[in-house]
Amino acid sequence: MLSESDIATLSGLSGTEAVRRLKTDGYNELPSSKPRSLLVIALSVLREPMFLLLLVSGGLYLLLGDVREALLLLFFVLIVIGITLYQERKTVRVLEALRDLSSPRARVIRDGQTRRISGREVTRGDVLVLAEGDRVPADARVLWCSNLSADESLLTGESVPARKLAADDAPPAARPGGDDLPFVYASTLVVHGKGVAVVEAIGLNTEIGRIGKALLKVEEEPTSLQRETRHMVRLFAVLGVVLSLIVVAAYGLLRGDWLNGLLAGLTLAMSILPEEFVVILTVFLALGAWRLAKAQVLTRHMPAVETLGAATVLCVDKTGTLTRNRMSVNRLFANGEHLDVSAPLRTLPENFHEIVEFAILASQRDPFDPMEKALRSLGETTLAHTEHLHKHWTLVREYPLSPELLALSHVWRGPDRQHHVIAAKGAPEAIADLCHFSQAQLDTLEESVHQLAEQGLRVLGVARSEFREQPLPGKQHDFDFEFLGLVGLADPIRPAVPEALAACYTAGIRVIMITGDYPGTASNIARQIGLVQSEAIITGPELDRLSDAELGNRIKRINIFARVVPEQKLRIVNALKANGEVVAMTGDGVNDAPALKSAHIGIAMGERGTDVAREAADLVLLDDDFSSIVAAVRLGRRMASNLHKAMAYTLAVHVPIAGLSLLPVLAGWPLILTPVHIVFLELIINPTCSIVFEAEHEEADVMRKPPRPPGAPLFSRHLLALSLLQGAGVLLVALALFGLALYRGLDENQARTLTFTTLVVSNLALIFTNRSWVRSGFTMLRAPNPALWWVTSGTLVVLALTLSVPVLRDLFRFAALSVADFAFSITAGAAGVLWFELFKRFRQTPMAGP
Repeated sequence: MLSESDIATLSGLSGTEAVRRLKTDGYNELPSSKPRSLLVIALSVLREPMFLLLLVSGGLYLLLGDVREALLLLFFVLIVIGITLYQERKTVRVLEALRDLSSPRARVIRDGQTRRISGREVTRGDVLVLAEGDRVPADARVLWCSNLSADESLLTGESVPARKLAADDAPPAARPGGDDLPFVYASTLVVHGKGVAVVEAIGLNTEIGRIGKALLKVEEEPTSLQRETRHMVRLFAVLGVVLSLIVVAAYGLLRGDWLNGLLAGLTLAMSILPEEFVVILTVFLALGAWRLAKAQVLTRHMPAVETLGAATVLCVDKTGTLTRNRMSVNRLFANGEHLDVSAPLRTLPENFHEIVEFAILASQRDPFDPMEKALRSLGETTLAHTEHLHKHWTLVREYPLSPELLALSHVWRGPDRQHHVIAAKGAPEAIADLCHFSQAQLDTLEESVHQLAEQGLRVLGVARSEFREQPLPGKQHDFDFEFLGLVGLADPIRPAVPEALAACYTAGIRVIMITGDYPGTASNIARQIGLVQSEAIITGPELDRLSDAELGNRIKRINIFARVVPEQKLRIVNALKANGEVVAMTGDGVNDAPALKSAHIGIAMGERGTDVAREAADLVLLDDDFSSIVAAVRLGRRMASNLHKAMAYTLAVHVPIAGLSLLPVLAGWPLILTPVHIVFLELIINPTCSIVFEAEHEEADVMRKPPRPPGAPLFSRHLLALSLLQGAGVLLVALALFGLALYRGLDENQARTLTFTTLVVSNLALIFTNRSWVRSGFTMLRAPNPALWWVTSGTLVVLALTLSVPVLRDLFRFAALSVADFAFSITAGAAGVLWFELFKRFRQTPMAGP
């Protein structure tokens, strides 16, 4: 093991050797995904089967000579591609803004000189010079150190810095976690002390690189929403083709007019073509992502917006997610008394002044260590106007901690003092050793330490001494120390967590804490935030002993996992998925990335989170606020509910359109609808099923319902039955009106005009009644939705023009209507959905569905 004097003799690698190794081993960096070009993004969108169907449909209309409908469909394709491009580029720009400054700088010894180089140029064999605040650029073995500690929470999840020791020889590499290891790891942060280390692994061969490799093995799965939508598209496409062939054959065989039969078949095909489902899905997801961005949640994978609303389990990483990852002093013990300082205090009782004073003196002046920061913050707040803060004292010497004595001491001299003042802090048993405690004193101390440790606190002992002789002794034991007391530190919870957690429980979402910290700390945090305690806490070593089947069974009752390493987090998520759960996983560290990618919804932290975690996640909390998850769940459920409403409306409105295209052929009646009528109706349906329903506010009880059951179909039997009944009601009214008009002796154009007007009014009525499946359409009139009124007014204006302008009337094959006939059509159209309003009103229990 090197001594401090030996450091000056180190020469490190030569510049030539460093260049050779860089050529052989490559740069010290992880391969990152390059941003996709606009062309690649557009092609990936167009390769989706649903978009290909849109393009084919547009081409079909062009072949038919129906340029307007073709252009409309192609316009929708361009809009969808535009939305996707915008969202992708916006996401990339935000992620780039979140990145840390390129690669960290590193101090290395080369050719006998200390120099600062880019972290990516560090190579095997380089000698690193580490100090407080340095980001470790590579995995390295410690050759010499003084009070060296590193924050490894990004790799291990442990909130307390890990103490480091120098190695006498070259021990085998060890995984991060725990104290007294002679290794430092890439991307960790030196928070205390200084050291010299030799690089042993770079790039993908580091611990952080191993996690990157694990990410490559995790495959993304299509969401249930994507699978079901594709299934519905295929179903409607097949149905449209079959019914169209039936219409062509029936018309040709019954009437001998194959050309008009082909026209009737194509009209039916146009009425059933499922392009709305594609538009609905894409617009809902894109606008849902936009709404989440306004709530400080960045969407990296748009289908996750809807999936979040169906989440049944939320796996939460403790450090930095539930807690602030910022230590604070929680309790003090001095002169036989305990003091709770978890709440902000302006002053301290006199009995506790000295312990805070000497805890600060045993820390760095400008600390980087989170515990020392917490001690100084407490002192500057509560001792600001006392004689217990010593800005003008001089630090004479530091005594570092060692494996034999886990305590450190600082020797100070004041400007008005002739003697030295010594402050010591460290493990309580080490401070007791310095103070030469008797067995009775040790028993009393152990009881006090146990009380603090039970609360999940990190406990430090503090002592003081004075020394008047010269020179200073060689070791701490030569001072005559006086025990001052104990300090209990904690990583405080985020203030919004308890309320957000309660909202998760109300919404039927189970919450599981997964942490690398100790079981006692995890249990204490669980009590603070109101996490439902499980029958036991499973630790990482226990998890390793469980088979997959045993884990799958026990995980149904376990809500806390402690001392867990990254690979185990991934295993936990996979076990939950195997049990049929819809899993959301939050985290901010590199250690969370594989689990974030494997979970159905990965949620990373934006401010503190690592690039690896953010790039693996589906959602990124830009403000690191846990309560944003609840807002995101609410938006996800709102989107899912409105998506059901839009799909229900779309299915309902296509029933009368398809029926009015098919049944007149079979009944021997004149054709009611032609392609131009279908175009008109699509102009209402397309913006309605996407923009209007997407803008609807959520139902009042959206966060009081349990999540949608995993595997529940987009079109449940209940939803499908009511949608078909709504459409059937409109169809019956329209057919009855058409038959009555012919019976009364009206000509074909007059009957078509009455029927089409009724169909348009029924279409609008379906919009209003499907805005809510709980509240009445009249109640919903008071609920704001500007897009609805634009669609409604626009539809009525265009309908009025087609009925009154001769050129348009001829194009649509309409006839002039009297005021009475027009009023009758409006009444009949509203009557087609009146039964559903009565159904909502008189149903005793709220309806399942949207």
